[in-house]
Amino acid sequence: MNASHHPSDDLLVSYSAGSLDEPSSVLIATHLSLCPVCRGVVAKAESVGGELFEDLAPADVSASSLNAVLARLDEPEELGRVQVQTFDDEADDISVPRPLKDYLPGSVHSMAWRWLGPGVQYSAINVDAKGPKVGLLRIAPGTKVPMHGHSGNEMTMVLSGGYTDATGNYQRGDVEAADDGLIHQPVADAGEECVCLVVTEGELQPTGLIAKVLQPFFRL
Repeated sequence: MNASHHPSDDLLVSYSAGSLDEPSSVLIATHLSLCPVCRGVVAKAESVGGELFEDLAPADVSASSLNAVLARLDEPEELGRVQVQTFDDEADDISVPRPLKDYLPGSVHSMAWRWLGPGVQYSAINVDAKGPKVGLLRIAPGTKVPMHGHSGNEMTMVLSGGYTDATGNYQRGDVEAADDGLIHQPVADAGEECVCLVVTEGELQPTGLIAKVLQPFFRL
């Protein structure tokens, strides 16, 4: 099944240029592993970038600049753009695309999960402490996540199962982008647990009486 909801072109171009933060790159790379359409967009962006680079006029390099470049070759490699690889079907509770699997300590269900509310659990992923928060969200079949807004941008990608909110239905590989203007209540599809990769810049902001009661727990 091909994804129906994709990251914006701006995000894909930023990914191709290597300018995204690491948590967002993990999500985009995970999506690309499942989405040939967006892989095509990234390939075109990389091709255009390569052509622009080739058109640059050559410039003289001073000895000091050359020495600085050579010195950097000995520095520890920094984490740049997360590389895209196709997912595998190793024995696991769900099939996790390789870009994400490399960040997990083990299988999804063996991770340390924190209770957020009835039928909702969250497990943080250690990526980049300076960037947005990233983690996995588990929603039991048919469960309604408390109605909430956001104090910053958030991206959610479905790994298994699916959910529906006011903006549509999301299945494996789909990405939903939310900002501080969106208030929604995702509802997991019946029959299968929904597991999502979530990258968030701010805090969830519960609304309604029940959500406010759960507010002390409802934090990623």
